[in-house]
Amino acid sequence: MAQNDTLINGWQPVIGLEIHTQLLTNTKLFSPSINKFGEEANTLVDLIDMGLPGVLPVLNDGAVKQGIAFGLATNAEIAKTMVFDRKNYFYPDLPKGYQITQLHYPIVKNGSVDVDGKKIRIHQAHLEEDAGKSMHDIYDLESVVDLNRSGIPLLEIVSEPDISSSEEAVKYLKKIHQIITYLDISDGNMSQGSMRCDANVSLMRPEDTKLGTRAEIKNINSFKFVEKAINFEIKRQIKILESGAKVEQETRLYDSIKDETRSMRTKEFANDYRYFPCPDLVPYNISEDLIKEVKDSLSELPEEKQKRLIETYNLNEYDAAVLCAEKSIANFFEKVAENADALLAAKWIIGDLNALLNKNDIALSESKITTANFSVLIQKISDNTISGKIAKEVLEAIWESGEDVAKIIEDKGLQQISNESELEAIVDKIIDDNPSQVAAYKSGKDKLFGYFVGQVMKATQGKANPGLVNIILKNKLI
Repeated sequence: MAQNDTLINGWQPVIGLEIHTQLLTNTKLFSPSINKFGEEANTLVDLIDMGLPGVLPVLNDGAVKQGIAFGLATNAEIAKTMVFDRKNYFYPDLPKGYQITQLHYPIVKNGSVDVDGKKIRIHQAHLEEDAGKSMHDIYDLESVVDLNRSGIPLLEIVSEPDISSSEEAVKYLKKIHQIITYLDISDGNMSQGSMRCDANVSLMRPEDTKLGTRAEIKNINSFKFVEKAINFEIKRQIKILESGAKVEQETRLYDSIKDETRSMRTKEFANDYRYFPCPDLVPYNISEDLIKEVKDSLSELPEEKQKRLIETYNLNEYDAAVLCAEKSIANFFEKVAENADALLAAKWIIGDLNALLNKNDIALSESKITTANFSVLIQKISDNTISGKIAKEVLEAIWESGEDVAKIIEDKGLQQISNESELEAIVDKIIDDNPSQVAAYKSGKDKLFGYFVGQVMKATQGKANPGLVNIILKNKLI
């Protein structure tokens, strides 16, 4: 149950998330069809995915191992025996008329993660097959179904209602995203549907002992939309409750264009789905040997990597945490640090590179920045070939073109001026042109030193070596 630490108009939001994560197996959960995104519609489908009579599912052991890995990473209980159930409902993208999932005996239960020092409990994580995809915008007045996604293995991660705000919900979601990507069990790509989130939202007074009626917001596909959808739903429910009406238990959709949730259907209960054990799949026993095998093969987890980066590269805790927030960024940093100054690389990744990624809303892998060209950029800053100011210009040029760093510097004439005689001549001219400022500086107005530095940088279009400029100016202004 949520902590009473985030009251809104005297109401305590109580939030739980159900996160659907597509697993990175080679084939689907119960069929030999390839598990791959982006292929032509209905080309990765076989008889099992179509639910044709007489076919039998065969469990993918790889998905079981990935479920166990998640359980180990979240300090959860791993089932000794797990059972698959049939969840019965009718929808065009569900050919069999039921989904094979886990209800009473999931692969993982009673886990937890830490979010800013607060323990968010995980009720369970269970394996299930994904449905197909209904599409309504290809043909006028017609809907079509792509079954490529049908049968892809999902790990559904269900939290307890321990989340108290939309901001905390996003932090929890990012924590789960971090874990699954570090484990290499999912790419966590929300825009492609590899990770989707349902949010259960209700309100209660701090003194209440019973949770309020909840609404479930389905299939939210970005961190930003999760926050906005929950905020809208909280405001909607407060308005209902303070008018004296009651919140109805229902399923809602979030419309990101209108920034609102709207009703889909009255919320179903478990008995509405008529769950029963799947007769085509026997109970699956998970041995201690299998758990040990998975444990021994676990990838480095975020906290472990963060600690190692601090020890190896002398990073502070904040910088290491930012770098390790995403596995791809942490790996990028370590590769760059093999050939360039680690602390300088960390500074530029956390600052300017992250700013470009956020501004353009893309992943590092989708950009033209590589470990090779970024390493050269850091080297050029370290050896004073270019100044920090010029480096920003070079970074933006790499971002746009992906061109060689040295070529950009040469073609644009950006190399830093470190010739002492050349800089002395420029400084002498600036001193001669500003006699009143020189007199004021010598009379004790020390802050004018920055004015002279600025004039030199202006005269050299930012190419002057700042350290050398400071030395020359101090000698000349005595």
